[in-house]
Amino acid sequence: MKIPEQRFKIVVIGGSAGSFSVVSRILSQLDPAFPLPVVLCLHRLKHVRSGLVEGLNMKSNIPVVEPYDKDKLKPGVAMLAPSNYHLFVEFDSTISLSTEEVNNHSRPSIDYAFSSAAYSFREKAMGIILTGANKDGAMGIKNIHEKKGYTIVQDPSTCDVDAMPQAALKLFTPDQILKPDDIVKILNGLKA
Repeated sequence: MKIPEQRFKIVVIGGSAGSFSVVSRILSQLDPAFPLPVVLCLHRLKHVRSGLVEGLNMKSNIPVVEPYDKDKLKPGVAMLAPSNYHLFVEFDSTISLSTEEVNNHSRPSIDYAFSSAAYSFREKAMGIILTGANKDGAMGIKNIHEKKGYTIVQDPSTCDVDAMPQAALKLFTPDQILKPDDIVKILNGLKA
């Protein structure tokens, strides 16, 4: 495990099946003074509107919010893609929400969140893909890699369901493949 030396402006984390416990563990160990905005794009049940934000906030060292369209990214705040909305990161550091068609059977689409962060922040974006049951997010994190951003894939041996990390690993070689506790160490070593 190696702490990246480059500076970042955003961290985008995507996950599906099994990711709630991993995201909870990451957020609970994150430095309360974490200096960057975090975007969380997790597959969720579209007809269940509440509970996830509250559950994450009970464990998190930084605030977790569901953004509204055009909300601005804030350092040290995790923005969770709302249920049944795609989340896009814009060039002006705002969030756009959309109800476009599902992508990879998902809305929110991790691919869309990652790809928009890649195009908006290029080498200043860090993408982290976690446990999950489909291939959503694989193309998006590859886009972050292609724009010279930093990419981390959860070690498939530590995943509840390894389809999502494996799909990413078939497309490209990430900067690091890490266990959840090592992901936390990387994040806590970042500077704005």
